[in-house]
Amino acid sequence: MNILITGGASGLGRATAEAVEKEGWRPLVVDARESDQRFDQVTADLSDRGEAERAVRELAERAGGLHGVVTAAGIDACGRLEDVPADDWERVIKVNLLGTASVVRAALPYLKHTRGTIVTCASTLGLRPLSDASAYSASKFGVVGLTRALAIELRGEVGVTLLIPGGMRTGFFDGRPEQYKPGPEAGLNDPADVAQTVVFALRQPAGCEVRELVVCPSTETSWP
Repeated sequence: MNILITGGASGLGRATAEAVEKEGWRPLVVDARESDQRFDQVTADLSDRGEAERAVRELAERAGGLHGVVTAAGIDACGRLEDVPADDWERVIKVNLLGTASVVRAALPYLKHTRGTIVTCASTLGLRPLSDASAYSASKFGVVGLTRALAIELRGEVGVTLLIPGGMRTGFFDGRPEQYKPGPEAGLNDPADVAQTVVFALRQPAGCEVRELVVCPSTETSWP
């Protein structure tokens, strides 16, 4: 199976690409930065619809189709709404929400042909917001709504799973002020463990769907 993964150069996306490879499937990576040459990759800025669509088409044509899409790419801009530059705030929405929509839209012709599966990645902050995370929460609430709508729209044609992960030990928190980094008590999940839940969703046969998965550390402070 050919599985396209956004954000596949690091974090959950990278862990998912590795898990997909272990299954004997073919990971196809879209990321804003170059990674090693282990996987087929196209570099694209997902805030740009044209680049997102080009990346999906290029990888799908190169591989001979798609059987699954995992939208693991995501960025953040921490701070109060009044303090975060508007361009930074809006870029979070463009990458996390609009980028997800662009990738799924471009992939649909291929997925309908194979009765494939879409796995979108929201966040526990897409169900329960926190202060100083308005951009991220707005984008992930949007991913939740988009995915639930797609599950209705595409029933019988394409599988749709909403993944709602909690905090993971990735580079996502690098470069932030200390106040926006999880403390040692957070007990963050290994992204490799979360990636196994993505594989579980992708493994389901056509017509049998895992609608939603909440996967978070037992000490997750933003859930429930």
